[in-house]
Amino acid sequence: MTPDLSVKLGALTLPNPLIAASGCFGYGLEYEQVVDLSSLGGIVSKGLFMKERQGHPPPRIVETPAGMINAIGLQGIGVHRFVNEKLPLLRRAGARTFVNVCGTTLDEYVEVCKVLSDAEGVAAIELNISCPNIKEGGIQFGCSLDGTYHVVSAVKKATHLPVIPKLTPNVTDVASFARAAEDAGADAISLVNTFLAMAIDVETRRPRITNVLGGLSGPAIRPIAVRMVWECYQLVKIPIIGMGGITDARDAIEFMLAGAAAVQIGTQNFVDPFIWSKVIDGMQDYMKRHNVARISELVGTFDPAPPRAVHA
Repeated sequence: MTPDLSVKLGALTLPNPLIAASGCFGYGLEYEQVVDLSSLGGIVSKGLFMKERQGHPPPRIVETPAGMINAIGLQGIGVHRFVNEKLPLLRRAGARTFVNVCGTTLDEYVEVCKVLSDAEGVAAIELNISCPNIKEGGIQFGCSLDGTYHVVSAVKKATHLPVIPKLTPNVTDVASFARAAEDAGADAISLVNTFLAMAIDVETRRPRITNVLGGLSGPAIRPIAVRMVWECYQLVKIPIIGMGGITDARDAIEFMLAGAAAVQIGTQNFVDPFIWSKVIDGMQDYMKRHNVARISELVGTFDPAPPRAVHA
């Protein structure tokens, strides 16, 4: 039998658990020549405010061991241009489009979501309350339990679309924020966003990016992200979308065993834009080897019992 890769995220059914992460896939259309957008479980747009945003001046990306730091600053075209220019083309391509929504105030989050609610072709809202490299809005909500609850609650009242808050790892207890989002009515949660980081040029003694601080992503963060997904899975009942340093099928399956119903791939897409079919093939191979009929059967099946000792 052909392994069943379909997954459910609340009311949404995706053909497979692979979703292109926000900020690493443009608006989706940039990759249309190298990947069939309809073959992915979904894509997440770049972050959108009400108006266009320039972001930070370069340099704003620096490579690090096993990852990279970015401080793009949520550059974007604004929600109205996205709806008018990008969304019709994404519909035509058959993409399941999750829109990453940003705001500097609670009212802006609500207004952006209202615009998207009236647009055709939006599958869900990924609520960005976790970007670590802008000074206003965003992470100010995501680092406060009350802020997380209030922004999710307000957006839920303003839209019929599924609402998926994207949680920050830059807190002491991420599971408590997952619970706050669930209590506020979130349909699912996605985690983790990037870790606050910095890099210094030792020759000039100056920062390597103009914003000084940025977000660390890539394989370096994966073990921490897996741990955070597992912690949240113990506490909430809503679906979890896991992300952070996924480079192949084994990484994706590790997140699912920890409790993720679906996964997002971001940084590795820059390294290998053809990663998507490779991960799907790897998942199918794993399922056949382990006699798994449906990939959803893997979710949360991690056994925390200590590994058996290996004797020489």
